[in-house]
Amino acid sequence: MQGLVIKNTGYWYTVLTDEGSTVDCKIKGSFRLKGIRSTNPVAVGDRVTITEPTQNTIADKTHSTGDMTAFITEIADRRNYIIRKSQNLSKASHILAANVDQAVLVVTVNHPQTSTTFIDRFLASAEAYSVPVILAFNKKDLLSEEDLHYQEMMMTLYDTIGYKCLALSALHKEGIAELSSLLEGKVTLFSGNSGVGKSTILNALLPGVNLRTAEISDAHNTGMHTTTFSEMLPLNIQADACRDMQSRGQAGNRGWVIDTPGIKGFGSFDMEQEEICSYFREIFQFSKDCRFNNCTHTHEPGCAVRKALEEHYISESRYNSYLSMLNDKDDGKYREAF
Repeated sequence: MQGLVIKNTGYWYTVLTDEGSTVDCKIKGSFRLKGIRSTNPVAVGDRVTITEPTQNTIADKTHSTGDMTAFITEIADRRNYIIRKSQNLSKASHILAANVDQAVLVVTVNHPQTSTTFIDRFLASAEAYSVPVILAFNKKDLLSEEDLHYQEMMMTLYDTIGYKCLALSALHKEGIAELSSLLEGKVTLFSGNSGVGKSTILNALLPGVNLRTAEISDAHNTGMHTTTFSEMLPLNIQADACRDMQSRGQAGNRGWVIDTPGIKGFGSFDMEQEEICSYFREIFQFSKDCRFNNCTHTHEPGCAVRKALEEHYISESRYNSYLSMLNDKDDGKYREAF
């Protein structure tokens, strides 16, 4: 039986089968040992093969219990995925979602502040698998004049590079209609730091779903985790029908959004060091004019990238993000993920 993984709670996976039912599944221990160096060998968005639930009976002298369990036995080839370095040091990577059409990265210039390094690392990882990214700058209603000016500068920077940027106030539903129109008919991953208002945006897109939200820490201007697992939600339906439509297999023709837990950092993974330049669009364009084909754009003579940096055709923040990813080699992050 084949289906789509629409929810991952850690040990259990909910699969929407091609027949239209939902089945809660596990993966066998042997499946986890097949060279998949990941905290989640099965990800939301995966197409999988599952076994039929079977009756397993455990008996002793005093009692017996029965358990109906389905197992995921195979993952179909992924056309793409968004992956990051896991914070669990015993594992190599964490896959945010698989088989997506695009991603929305929710960022805030304050309350809390999203670093440009985080943004650029996410964009580079998406570039590696040709996943288009929309940057949603949220909480514009909370920004000072100085913050608003900084946000405009950031949006201009990323728009010039070629990324779609939106200014939102999810609390007041400003910009939600435009964002909604960009999601129609697509599978869209939503990601961002904790506290940027991702759940509030999804609540505005899916009225009545009532995803949990939380205030940010006033002391540290950082967010707190409210989403604890990844889940695919059908787009453009009312909440009271959402779960029923999932169970009846009637969602998906108008698109899906994938809600993921907030993340504080984005470590690069599953990349070759010499490829990183190609994941920064503007750096890659200028690199074609470098004197040496293997230029690292750090010290070599005749480097067109550093010349463009000096002439302000490449932003210092983007170049610094590029350098930080080059330095990931010191953390042993350039190794095979699968």
